[in-house]
Amino acid sequence: MKKIIHIDMDAYFAAIEIREDPSLKGKCVIVGGPPNSRGVVSTCSYEARKYGIHSGMSSYQAWNLCPQAVFVHSHFKLYKEISQQVREIFYQWTDLVEPMSLDEAYLDVTQNKQGELSAEAIARAIKQEIFDTTKLTCSAGVSYNKFLAKIGSELNKPDGLTLIPPEKAAEILFKLPIAKFHGIGKVTAARMLKLGIKNGEDLYRYELRDMLKLFGKAGFFYYHVVRGIDNREIITEFEPKSISCESTFDTDIDSMDELFAVLRKLSERLASRMAQKSISGQNVVLKLKYDNFEYITRSCSTRGSVCDPETLYKYGEQLLVANWESSRKVRLLGLGVGKLDNAGDCEQLSIPL
Repeated sequence: MKKIIHIDMDAYFAAIEIREDPSLKGKCVIVGGPPNSRGVVSTCSYEARKYGIHSGMSSYQAWNLCPQAVFVHSHFKLYKEISQQVREIFYQWTDLVEPMSLDEAYLDVTQNKQGELSAEAIARAIKQEIFDTTKLTCSAGVSYNKFLAKIGSELNKPDGLTLIPPEKAAEILFKLPIAKFHGIGKVTAARMLKLGIKNGEDLYRYELRDMLKLFGKAGFFYYHVVRGIDNREIITEFEPKSISCESTFDTDIDSMDELFAVLRKLSERLASRMAQKSISGQNVVLKLKYDNFEYITRSCSTRGSVCDPETLYKYGEQLLVANWESSRKVRLLGLGVGKLDNAGDCEQLSIPL
């Protein structure tokens, strides 16, 4: 049986800002753009979360919910430096580390460098070492697979540690609200609630064929995880599936010519990033976010591997012309490439408009 730990730093960006400025302790701290800007919330302190503020919310909306909040600019260089310090602690125990972001990772400590048999003891040691090194707290989940370890790290935040052995998995999952299941998003959770699936116990009653009929391939995942089954391995190396860049405007744009100009710059930025990584792709993706925060993504397959700015621009131009609603203002424009491969076969293509 495997021994998996999931480490999740507590309110990571906000916690670092509070560490750097102790006068912020106990206040509603929001990391992101100022309330009078076009910015969004990167993260916030637990005090701010009590007001319903969350990551991805517009800074203006967050300010309306909590006018007394302190807004702090992001310092990503510092966040990355501390994240590297935390990862070095992980590698003291195992090389089987799967970083999910700057502030969370899975560790497989079944066979570990220090010969410790108890995964719970390892998690406690890691938590203490992280605090001693960074003065930041984290929460840990310990179990026999990734899904349950992730669930465990969420149960007792902040600064918590939850062990979920096989004999307790059903008890915990049956009581867990369906929206708390990792891998079930807001839309799916709302759909499940309409079906009367309020928690894990309700989900458990559904047969596999019913799950597949209702939710397609995702139903296979839902059926198994509520039974404590998750055979995913720790992934230590990642092959990127896509690459993209985007631009958020200071003022909403309703001019096609202006959007074309932005798209041209995005294609040049994207081509430069692809050249640095020596990759090309066979699928071009356009992203549009409108002034009401609604967004769409549209994509098209290319005739071959593409990576040069002119070809990227022409495909993006076609997607923009076909999908932009001229009566609506655009807040953000993005351009990306999927189905990545080696750039050696990259061709400049002649595209009929």
